[in-house]
Order: sequence, then C-alpha cells, then structure tokens
Amino acid sequence: MDRTSKVELTNMCLIYDDKRVLVQEKKGLKEKYRGGLVFPGGHIEPDESILDSVVREMKEETGLTIFNPKPCGFKDWILEDGTRYIVLLYKTDKFEGELKSSDEGRVFWLDRSDIDSAELIWNMRELMQIFETESFSEFFFKIENGKYDGKLLG
Repeated sequence: MDRTSKVELTNMCLIYDDKRVLVQEKKGLKEKYRGGLVFPGGHIEPDESILDSVVREMKEETGLTIFNPKPCGFKDWILEDGTRYIVLLYKTDKFEGELKSSDEGRVFWLDRSDIDSAELIWNMRELMQIFETESFSEFFFKIENGKYDGKLLG
C-alpha cells in the first residue's frame, strides 16, 4: 500500500501585541470572501525551510521582520484532486519594521476588543482558538454530504 500523497504546504502567522492582532484584507478573493480579513501567510517554497518561509512571507506581506515565531498548530483538508493542503500555524509578538501593505492586500492592526465584530473569513475565529489557547492544535476539514465540514481537534 502506497502511503505517499501529494501535499501543498503553506503557513499563517498571528503577529500580535498586548492589545492588537495584525490582519490582512486579502485581494483577489472570490466574491463571497471579498473584504474579509485573514491573518497573513503564504506558500512554502520547495527549497526553503518551514521557518524561513514564515519569516519571508511575513516580510513580503506586512513589511515586518518577525523573530522567534512559535508553531502552535495547523489547519488541513483534502482537496478534490486528493492533495492534502496543510497550513502550518505560527504566532509571534517579536517583530520590527514599518507596517506596509503588499499586492496580497492591505494589512492593519485590529484591536483585540474588535475581533468578535470583525469580518473575519476562512474560520479565523476557530484558528484564534488554536493561536491563543492550549485546547486545540488542529482544524481539519472533511467532505461530508458534499460539503466541507470543519472541526477543531485537541
């Protein structure tokens, strides 16, 4: 039995301080997601380490140089072609530089008190439970009855 599978690796990072989290208003999303907020992230290139990829993506998408990003979980699902799509989740409160939006979308600080009312997309609220608690480590999507059903796993 062949246990190998095609995998697409990506990352996402919660950059934060005591009162705020950094969010991105992604450009080029499907109509139903337009204007929604996500945490910055991107693809891991074939020739780079996972750690280097998250540092590079944060620099490209936010203008910030991050330090000491800590892995805290992952989000994953199986695409229709059978590819496993994995988002490695990191967080850090160590950064420097000037905040700068990119072609990926506008980035800005969101007060923690505004998270509940913010227009977050792609299960970002569930991911916040991974980023900020010890209760969960994975958000897994599975196709059930023809639709993706996501569950937080501990």
